[in-house]
Amino acid sequence: MFFIDTIDLKGLGNRSYLAGGRQAAVAVDPPRDVDQVLAVAARRGLRISYVVETHIHNDYVTGGLELARVTGAVYLVPAAARVSFARMPVADGDIIAVDGGLELRAVATPGHTPHHTSYVLQEQGRSVAVFTGGSLLIGTVGRPDLVEPRLTEQLARAQHASAHRLAAELPDETPVLPTHGFGSFCSSAQAEGDATTIGKEKSVNAALIQDVESFVARLLAELDDIPAYYAHMGPANAAGPAPLDLTPPAVADADEIAARLGAGEWVVDLRNRVAFAEGHVAGSFNFEADGKIATYLAWMIPWGKPVTLLAESPEQLAAAQRELVRVGIDRPAAAAAGTPQQWVREGDRPVSFPRSTFAGLAEHGTDGIVVLDVRRDSERAAGYVEGSVHIPIHQLHKRLGEVPNGTVWVHCAGGMRAAIAASLLDAAGRDVVAIDDGFEAAEAAGLSIVTG
Repeated sequence: MFFIDTIDLKGLGNRSYLAGGRQAAVAVDPPRDVDQVLAVAARRGLRISYVVETHIHNDYVTGGLELARVTGAVYLVPAAARVSFARMPVADGDIIAVDGGLELRAVATPGHTPHHTSYVLQEQGRSVAVFTGGSLLIGTVGRPDLVEPRLTEQLARAQHASAHRLAAELPDETPVLPTHGFGSFCSSAQAEGDATTIGKEKSVNAALIQDVESFVARLLAELDDIPAYYAHMGPANAAGPAPLDLTPPAVADADEIAARLGAGEWVVDLRNRVAFAEGHVAGSFNFEADGKIATYLAWMIPWGKPVTLLAESPEQLAAAQRELVRVGIDRPAAAAAGTPQQWVREGDRPVSFPRSTFAGLAEHGTDGIVVLDVRRDSERAAGYVEGSVHIPIHQLHKRLGEVPNGTVWVHCAGGMRAAIAASLLDAAGRDVVAIDDGFEAAEAAGLSIVTG
C-alpha cells in the first residue's frame, strides 16, 4: 500500500508532496519551511529516505537541501541542473526504490526549464501517480519564459512534447500531481479544479488537444508579467539555500518605527485592509497577511531593503514571517504586534483614508478625480473604466510620479491590490479612496466600461 499527502502552500499557490509506503517516504518539491514536511512524516511514523526536485524553482526558495540534511535523505536533483552543492543527479529513466515495491521513475519533461524532470510513482511496476512539477498542470502547463528570453519559444515547444510524452506513457487513470498552478505565477494559467488525471487532461489541456504551432502561438501570447523577485530565486536555489531562521525578530517601539521610516526603509502593516484604512502609521504600507503577501511584497520591495512588520498579534506576525522566508525575505529588521496607537510616537496620531465601492464611485462621478486601475495588463485588456489611468500594482511604487494630480480612486479586481496601492499613495501624501469591490460590480453600478 502507498500514500500521497499534499502540503498546500496557498500563499504562493504551490503544492508539495510526501509519498511513501509502510516504512519510508519521498518528499517532492518541499518548501523552505521544512517543519511542515517533517510533521507529516512524523504523523505517519516514517523516515524520509529521498528528497526530489522536479526543477530549480523560480518562484520560491526550496527546502530540499535542508530537508535532506536534517533527515539524512538522499537529495535527487535533475542531472542537467547546474548547482553548487552535493546531490544525486537524476537522469531520464532512472528508477529510485522508495519502499518495498514502491519506486519512482524519472521522466525528462523539459519545457518549464530545460532540465525539468517529472517522477512517476510506481507500485509493483504499475503507475499510480505522476509528480509533474511545472510540466503538465491542471488544464495548462508551466510557463516557459522564466529561464532566458532566447529560450522561450524552444521551451514552449518542449512543453508540448513533454505533455504528449506523459500522455502517451501513462494510463488515463493516473493522477497528475503538479507543484504549480494554484495561484503561482510559474503557471501559464491557473488551475480549474483541484485534481486531475492523464485522461482528463487529454480532453481539456491545450498542450494535448492543439497542434504544436497553435499551442505555442497561444501560450506565448498569453504569458503574463513575471514577478521581479523571481530573478533571485533560481540563483538562490542553485547555490544551496541557507537554513531558515524563524525566531521572532527584534521588537520595535514607536521611536524605532519612526526612525526606520525616516531612513527610507519599508514598514509593512499586515492587518486587513479595513483596519488599515481606519488607522495606520503614516508612511507605512499595507500588505494583508491573509492575502498574497509573499508574492506582492517580494515583487515590489527593492531587493535587500530592510522591512519592519507590524501585526495585530504575534501569531499573525509569525505566519507572515513564515510566508516571507519562502521567497527569500529571511529576517525582518524589526517587528511589533499591537495597534496603531502603540506604533506612533507620543503626540502623533494614526492617519486614515476612506474606502468605497464602484457604486460609490458612480454616485460621486468621475469628473475632477483620478480613477487608477492597478490590475495587470491581461486583466485590463478584458475591460476597464472609461477614462481610468492604468499602472499595474507591481510598477506603482516606481511610477507614483505618473499619477495625475487630484484625489485618486484606486481599484483592482477585488480589493486587495487596491489596498496596497492606496497605502503607497497615502504614504506619498496623496488624497486617496480605496475601492474595495469586485470589478464585475463596475458596470452594474452604471460606470462606462471600455472593451475590445
